[in-house]
Amino acid sequence: MKFRPCIDLHNGKVKQIVGETLGTEGKDIIENFVSSYDSTYYAAMFKRDHLLGGHVIMLGDGNKAEAVSALQEYPGGLQIGGGIQAENASYYLDRGASHVVVTSYIFRDGQLNLGNLNKIVSEVGKNELVIDLSCKEKDGKWFVATNQWKQLSNFELNEENIRFLEQYCDEFLIHAVDVEGKQSGIQQSLVSTLAEWVTIPTTYAGGARSFADIELFRELSGGNLDITIGSALDIFGGNLSYDQVVKYMKELTMTNK
Repeated sequence: MKFRPCIDLHNGKVKQIVGETLGTEGKDIIENFVSSYDSTYYAAMFKRDHLLGGHVIMLGDGNKAEAVSALQEYPGGLQIGGGIQAENASYYLDRGASHVVVTSYIFRDGQLNLGNLNKIVSEVGKNELVIDLSCKEKDGKWFVATNQWKQLSNFELNEENIRFLEQYCDEFLIHAVDVEGKQSGIQQSLVSTLAEWVTIPTTYAGGARSFADIELFRELSGGNLDITIGSALDIFGGNLSYDQVVKYMKELTMTNK
């Protein structure tokens, strides 16, 4: 289990936003935190602490310059997502991204678009692709949410579909949309089932707010999943010490060696 950091960009600034509100009018977007620091400040911090595999997410237009600055500050240390397509993926890889993250490009009109999936794999290769399977619960099942989480697709997260997509990518990134940005605790059933299904590196994000949550996550996942923590961290306006989380994770890694 590893801690994967994040840099979320909105209107050119580092922010923590309740993701479900992104599809609403501007005045209705819930911002948990707006940083006075730019993206390079956080990228340098993650580089200093040797945190690999974090993600930079561009939430809409106007974030390209800040995203590239972060990638160039920590080349090879960060992934990039938000508006990634086959046509622009290599641009970000050439500027330091370790992987590109895709969601809406491969889920069109509420379903998986195999043509676009094959196109981007042909462009960048499986080993540099992360598929974002951020999802919402419906009738006791999990379905991928796309287009800034406004549209629920018909693509169900189950073992068969997970196994199918593992052929195309190096990692998964999965936000639990119902709790993301709300500091209301992790989606326990999703964590448990994901840990049983996945066989490639998979990062879970959503709801973690305390060391008790981190311990619960480790127990439920059996250490088979990595975790992202955003709004709860003190570097993003929360109460959970970033430095203590980094220390905890490093000690955990040493213990498991």
